[in-house]
Amino acid sequence: MHSKSMRIIFAGTPDFSVGVLESLINTGHDIKGVYCQPDRPKGRGRVLSACPVKEKALEYNLAIFQPESLKDEAEQQILASLNADIMVVVAYGQLLPKTVLETPKYGCLNIHASLLPRWRGAAPIQRAILAGDTQTGIGIMQMNEGLDTGDILLEKTCVITKSDTAQSLHDKLAILGAQGIIEALENLERLTPTVQDEAGITYAKKLSKDEAWIDWSQSAVQINQQIRAFNPYPIAQTHAQSDKFEGKVLRILSATV
Repeated sequence: MHSKSMRIIFAGTPDFSVGVLESLINTGHDIKGVYCQPDRPKGRGRVLSACPVKEKALEYNLAIFQPESLKDEAEQQILASLNADIMVVVAYGQLLPKTVLETPKYGCLNIHASLLPRWRGAAPIQRAILAGDTQTGIGIMQMNEGLDTGDILLEKTCVITKSDTAQSLHDKLAILGAQGIIEALENLERLTPTVQDEAGITYAKKLSKDEAWIDWSQSAVQINQQIRAFNPYPIAQTHAQSDKFEGKVLRILSATV
């Protein structure tokens, strides 16, 4: 299959997805539609704001779809009418029902920011740093109905350095994801799907602000990992101990061990 001939539906929402969309456009793919989360209130003024993927899609004058749910039959019919060869999903923010997964000719491919089955779920980048992992990567997965449970078509690995924050690792993995999806599409009919190993499963649950509080009984290495994992969100924090700042909350952006 020649990659340039592919009719693609793209689904993604945050910054991590933007580079992938641009890669697909720049390599000559025919983007039939862009799916992203509905506009949400943001900032102190709670102003209704478009997500990064919508902003990029507007730049390229692409058709944009923002359904609250793809479980809705009418929305599924709209998606089917786009007549796509494949759907590329990157941090979209919704689980796709079986009907949607089976609509495109070649199904749906997902880019996940870990080496599955380690760190299935919402926060794989942060959890990898928090756990002290020294390596991670991206996987291109043939989606099924489970949460990050599909067969792996292609992986790219990446070292986690001792200075990597969630932001710097995010940026490295976003580049790998954009490269990986182009490779996967070019070689789609030659790639061998690999079933995930049930033995290595871990889950990357969503970050909570409560986790940002530093527990000073941990080792210096663990605290350093927490500070790096929670930058840029939710930022590690502690109560100031000095008389001058007593009662104040200190937000800690970086540390060295």
